[in-house]
Amino acid sequence: MAQSKGSVFHRLYVGTGAFDIIGKRKRWYILFGLILLVCTASILFKGFNAGIDFTGGTRVQLPAVSASGEIGNEAAKESFTKALGHEPTAVQTVGTGASATIQIRTETLDAAQVATLKAALNADLKPTGGVETISDSAVSASWGGAITTKALIALGVFFLAVAIFLALYFEWQMAVAALVAVVHDVVITAGIYSLVGFEVSPATVIGLLTILGFSLYDTVVVFDKVKENTRGILGLTRRTYGEAANLAVNQTLMRSINTSLIALLPVLGLLAIGVGLLGVGTLKDLALVQLTGMAIGALSSIYIATPVAVDLKMRDPRYRAQAARVKARRDNLARKASGEPATGGDIVVESTDDESLQAELRKEKALTAAAGVPSRTGKTAADTRRRPTGKKHR
Repeated sequence: MAQSKGSVFHRLYVGTGAFDIIGKRKRWYILFGLILLVCTASILFKGFNAGIDFTGGTRVQLPAVSASGEIGNEAAKESFTKALGHEPTAVQTVGTGASATIQIRTETLDAAQVATLKAALNADLKPTGGVETISDSAVSASWGGAITTKALIALGVFFLAVAIFLALYFEWQMAVAALVAVVHDVVITAGIYSLVGFEVSPATVIGLLTILGFSLYDTVVVFDKVKENTRGILGLTRRTYGEAANLAVNQTLMRSINTSLIALLPVLGLLAIGVGLLGVGTLKDLALVQLTGMAIGALSSIYIATPVAVDLKMRDPRYRAQAARVKARRDNLARKASGEPATGGDIVVESTDDESLQAELRKEKALTAAAGVPSRTGKTAADTRRRPTGKKHR
């Protein structure tokens, strides 16, 4: 049993096709479709916890330490409610130790309300430094709206540029598949943010834009291997387009796993520092969206982008005909192995694929050998004339 597992992991490492990802693509469509459905429902019905930069309002900040000890969020919330007669929108602690602060977010307050609130907080909580350490700031919703508008414009330009690049470098089927994967990543990342209920800040929008590049990068790497494996496949009968694409996914699978893990480790550290040490804030907002987006982006390049590209490609009659020839060749070989005579309709040229493969292998070996051979200096005329004769020179 251990040997079998070792064999699977060995094939995973060397990329010889340990997993039939493309052949089982329907189950991936169902799985990720359900996740996409849940995230979309959360976005539509639950919505987002928009930050003050998007809704506008007043932010009041005070030290989280007093002469009698730490000031809790509940104590600050009670003091706010007693002073103004309604609860604040949110009360959060940011930072740790002596530098920790309490941030109170509420609807827009006028100058008299702010003065009343500061006096009440100082009297009830007695923060270190007195009332002078309690600060307030008014935030307009127009700034967050401008950020959102620019982000949507940037997203549209990104999608257009990606579609043109991939259509020119690869094929239109791969361009469509890559866009499907990227849209999938954006919706799921936004849905996770909606489900968790983290506050959406400008850092969240920036993080959402940064994950697009990572998702596209991993997809392009896989597509490049697919393009290499499927070059000239219409004239071959060794494997179908889907099988060649599945081999490409397996060949890049270990690389995708390693790249994703290395990229996610610092983001996990950023999330731990942002939540565990510094409290909520920009680091947490940025880390969560990057963590979710990078993980989903790595999965979508394998389980969504490549399978969609294969489905679009197999709509072409030429590739369906090539798949039929592959099946006929395999049936013919199976009958030969069992001793049954091959029928005339089953006769398939089998040497073309083998000869092409061997020719490519010979070419690769020749290039590898040539790259390792040191350069030689040409022989001089004297060396050419001097040949061994068996006689001693005097």
